[in-house]
Amino acid sequence: QVQLVESGGGLVQPGGSLRLSCAASGSIFSINVMGWYRQAPGKQRELVAAITSGGNTNYADSVKGRFTISRDNAKNTVYLQMNSLKPEDTAVYYCKADRVRTTAGWKDYWGQGTQVTVSS
Repeated sequence: QVQLVESGGGLVQPGGSLRLSCAASGSIFSINVMGWYRQAPGKQRELVAAITSGGNTNYADSVKGRFTISRDNAKNTVYLQMNSLKPEDTAVYYCKADRVRTTAGWKDYWGQGTQVTVSS
């Protein structure tokens, strides 16, 4: 069984920074794409950023230039460095691992979510 454990959320003032981490554990052979999504109250979950095993990245327009996604393939861990945070970045942030290969085959997994609140 694969588990994704997120950390790093919290309360920060506008203009501040936070770094989220998500570690995947289990009998993992490979992970195709790792990404971060967020869901604010009353809104749909949206993609924030994603990164392939080869290091190709994709960002939502709303976070380009402020957020940076990175990945350590050896540790099956993905990071999200969030700078210049705005109140509209407030949401629950979820980690997702796409096409995780284990002895049972290929499957997608989600983390439990971590709250990020940007407020003065």
